[in-house]
Amino acid sequence: MATGEQRVEVGGRTLKVSNLDKVMYPATGTTKGEVIDYYHRIAGVMIPQVSRRPATRKRWVNGVGTEEDPGQVFFRKDLEDSAPDWVPRADIEHRSGTTAYPLIEEPAVLVWLAQLASLEIHTPQWRFDADGEPENPDRLVLDLDPGEGVALADCAEVALWCREILGDMGLSTYPVTSGSKGIHLYAPLDGASTAEEVSGVAHELARALEADHPDEVVSDMKKSLRSGKVLVDWSQNNGSKTTVAPYSLRGRAHPTVAAPRTWEEIEDEGLTHLDLAEVLERVEGGQDPIAPLGRTGNGAAGSGGGASDGGDDGASPGADGPSADSSPSTAEARDRLEVYRSKRDPEKTPEPVPAPPGSEQAEDSAASAAARDALDSDAPMFVIQEHHASRLHWDFRLENHGVLVSWAVPKGPPLHTDVNRLAVQTEDHPLEYGTFEGTIPKGEYGGGEVTIWDAGTIEIEKWREGKEVIAVCHGRPDGGLGGVPRRYAFIRTGGMGKKKGKSAAAKEKEQDNWLLHLMKDQPQADAPPPADGADGTTSDEAEGDAPAADAPPSAQRTEAAGMEMDDPIAPMLATAGSRSDIRSEDEWAFEMKWDGVRVIATVLGDQVRLTSRNGKDLTATFPELLELVEAIDPEMRQAGQTVLDGEIVALDSSDRPSFGRLQQRLGLTAEADVSAAREKVEAHLMAFDLLQRGGDSLLRTPYRERRDALFETVTATDHVHLPHADHGDVDHAIELSQQLKLEGVMAKKETGIYQAGKRSRTWIKIKNARHQEVVVIGWRHGKGSRTDTIGSLLVAVPDGDGDLSYAGRVGTGFSDRDLEKAAGMLSSRVRKTPPVDDVPASDRRDATWVRADLVGEVQYGERTEDGRLRHPVWRGWRPDKQAADVTWED
Repeated sequence: MATGEQRVEVGGRTLKVSNLDKVMYPATGTTKGEVIDYYHRIAGVMIPQVSRRPATRKRWVNGVGTEEDPGQVFFRKDLEDSAPDWVPRADIEHRSGTTAYPLIEEPAVLVWLAQLASLEIHTPQWRFDADGEPENPDRLVLDLDPGEGVALADCAEVALWCREILGDMGLSTYPVTSGSKGIHLYAPLDGASTAEEVSGVAHELARALEADHPDEVVSDMKKSLRSGKVLVDWSQNNGSKTTVAPYSLRGRAHPTVAAPRTWEEIEDEGLTHLDLAEVLERVEGGQDPIAPLGRTGNGAAGSGGGASDGGDDGASPGADGPSADSSPSTAEARDRLEVYRSKRDPEKTPEPVPAPPGSEQAEDSAASAAARDALDSDAPMFVIQEHHASRLHWDFRLENHGVLVSWAVPKGPPLHTDVNRLAVQTEDHPLEYGTFEGTIPKGEYGGGEVTIWDAGTIEIEKWREGKEVIAVCHGRPDGGLGGVPRRYAFIRTGGMGKKKGKSAAAKEKEQDNWLLHLMKDQPQADAPPPADGADGTTSDEAEGDAPAADAPPSAQRTEAAGMEMDDPIAPMLATAGSRSDIRSEDEWAFEMKWDGVRVIATVLGDQVRLTSRNGKDLTATFPELLELVEAIDPEMRQAGQTVLDGEIVALDSSDRPSFGRLQQRLGLTAEADVSAAREKVEAHLMAFDLLQRGGDSLLRTPYRERRDALFETVTATDHVHLPHADHGDVDHAIELSQQLKLEGVMAKKETGIYQAGKRSRTWIKIKNARHQEVVVIGWRHGKGSRTDTIGSLLVAVPDGDGDLSYAGRVGTGFSDRDLEKAAGMLSSRVRKTPPVDDVPASDRRDATWVRADLVGEVQYGERTEDGRLRHPVWRGWRPDKQAADVTWED
């Protein structure tokens, strides 16, 4: 293999790979090219296990060493700056800041990580939900770690004891030889318990095992107690902990793998760890013992992780690089109906539940053949079933890979080309389901009445697993599709726009969002209009494309008078940066940074709601902003809610935002207090983004298009303003902000979508002055004219581990009213001891300590080496922020 850089294509992605002959495992001579090849070939079974889990990587840039000296290795959590744009990512907010983690959703991501020498992939026991928020754990893990003098066989014995206890709890258990020393045990969970609760159960289980087998098992982490015993490590169920992922390579002397095993293998006296060649041979022979734990409902799970019908993924980098092998695709190598069976008891439901292949109960394919014979065609089949479950929806199923790939469509298949529908991918169904009609008993999975709405054959034009499906459906003459062929496209959206607040069960059911679209180019142009009910609507609703009554609130399009506002959309957050972060200027737009309080404004009918960043209702505090009703067209307000993102500001005598003046309005809710404050300080809204328009979400619409829609939708009023944005000239924007004496500039990627509640590098804030949010931890008494009041506030900022560290004293910038307000706020929060340990003795004298739960903001000159603020000046309180939100701006 050449050592130079090469371009390869994996699953439609073009990547650069290099140094393929570099030896990563000296003991075996295993090269980087072979590592890349392994991850490419293992992707189909590995991706379902890691999908939607934040991936932490262990990288051996120069290869592994020996057992005594493992070589230079480092953990990498945050996504590399060099990551291609197509690598999916999700943010986790730590106390020290927000970290973007890569998500492994397709083979190309694994290949890219392998190119970076990421030999090990570690993930937590939870996944992100459709909103990009952490769900409850979907599995419990026990790490059986042998102490000194303990062998793998001893771990296997403890594993059997664990399986017995977990079985008594109603949990199945799946073993994985770790590829290092011990064994990992995974048990699937229903998502109803928090990480803390799961961790508590795992801890009790470990203690129980230790009590029953005190000579063989230990549950305490102390190394001094572990000699001659197996540690049952329960701690990896903590929400912040990770475990090496199933099928990950290990950074040991030999290229061993965290290999899923059968219980028969665990019971075998000759049990050993497996290397990459052995694991590939097993998987390509159809063995995937941990498959039931894999995530279904996306292209990664149960479908080859992005390979299309077992076809070629593209060019390979030399003879030993990634290639599209001729072995069976993952979909063929594993049983795609495992999840379907796990959710159904054939003794309790009339649905067809075929036995697993190779089992004694397995029948021949007569039932499957009968389903296809009912269509009198050899072509692939489709069926759309009207399903009156807890909520009415339509199940759209297409035959592929010997199963019915299925989506739930809450509002029914669209029969107009200008209509898009949400389609939530569910588990694959057997072909026998193509003729199923009947009543699923109440209490069973999917309980309710199922009828066939339409069925027939399909012409598959494109099938890109997990990404896109285009097919022409030929239904019945009297079917719901109107008796004419319909050309549909299913396009995966990534599922990141769903509403928060769903139960764990709902999240489990709604695993992956797709867009279902009736394409404009139809086989028959003169298709008849849909009949009543064929589109999930009545004929009266169809003209306006109104959703079904059970549609999510964000999609409801009934009369505004009968509607309630949705929960507020969480504002998107920016990343602190500088001019040097803007490289390709023509890709960015530049807004002024307004020195105020962030607000999400929702308008519906004649109602207005103002919500702060942390969810507080500000409507009563700023009644002048009810002008938003006048700013939006009445028809739009009646069609559905319109949501704006913006900043509430107070202007000084030069019409510049003044955060100090705004302080006089914050926190007031009583009508008399608000009215009196308005006499002195008027509030204004700088509306800079449009998130929803007349009920239609714009969250996934690019920034530039959202800005155009904002100016089309909103008309400026006395207190509602639409600020200008510069395009493609960052230096001019910064210069202008300095001339106007504004806080700075907000740089926004023109193509960026709105990531609600996430901090993203597609928004970068460039400040003209150094501002820092701080947590107030106490005060010192004043002297001179301040003898009877506060002299200075003592403040802290969380360090990199999230622990508060002292940041200094702030004694300037206060008005008399500020000091009076501070005294009132702090008097009820007094405590005896300081909330931090590193306050110097000189600042402790006569200090009064308070609970560390109030946030303020200061401007400062510089930050000293020991983390102190030099020359801080008080700017005001930040009631829109919580102490946990505070991080160092730089």
